Amino acid sequence: MNSLKKWILAFGFHPENTFTALSKLPKYFRDRKTLNRQKVSSKVNFQFGNSYPCLFDEKDEGGNAKGHYFHQDLLVARKIFFANPKKHVDVGSRIDGFVSHVASFREIEIFDIRDIKTKVLNIKFTKTDFLKDLNESFYNYTDSLSCLHTLEHFGLGRYGDKVKYDGYLDGFENLYKLLKHGGKFYFSVPIGPQRIEFNAHRVFSIKYLL
Repeated sequence: MNSLKKWILAFGFHPENTFTALSKLPKYFRDRKTLNRQKVSSKVNFQFGNSYPCLFDEKDEGGNAKGHYFHQDLLVARKIFFANPKKHVDVGSRIDGFVSHVASFREIEIFDIRDIKTKVLNIKFTKTDFLKDLNESFYNYTDSLSCLHTLEHFGLGRYGDKVKYDGYLDGFENLYKLLKHGGKFYFSVPIGPQRIEFNAHRVFSIKYLL
């Protein structure tokens, strides 16, 4: 059943959202009608533009301050702040989470297999495929390295990388080459009974990682 739900979501259909949206429509039209009535007596003229229905925000919290990505990104960014390394390099972590946290107080260099076209202060981007041999100019490159919820995707083709069963081992080898002797490595992957949930990610057992 869980697998069926993921297939349905993959094709862009979210049953729960659909039913929630339908239940919110009466309130949406009531509120629009009320606003139209109030417009008549207002001294300021705001014409109605295109409809922009936001049907899910009323019951949401004021912001999403939960989930392991949220706490992980803050935790590691804080550790880097206090460690204050000479250089920090990240491989494939979230730009709109961890990378942006670090970029708010220092320069961070990021490696990713996909293009990042937006230019942001304090973020330096290098397009790199970690399933291939790392350019020797990047050997012993940094004293501080992060790879947060990234390695589990290597070799599954999800992000345009080559399909390779042991691709995560190639990635690990290149991460090792990047980091200077004595450097700090911040690392995370999904933990649990070891498996591949294709083509999303791998899950690693703690015993295997150790």
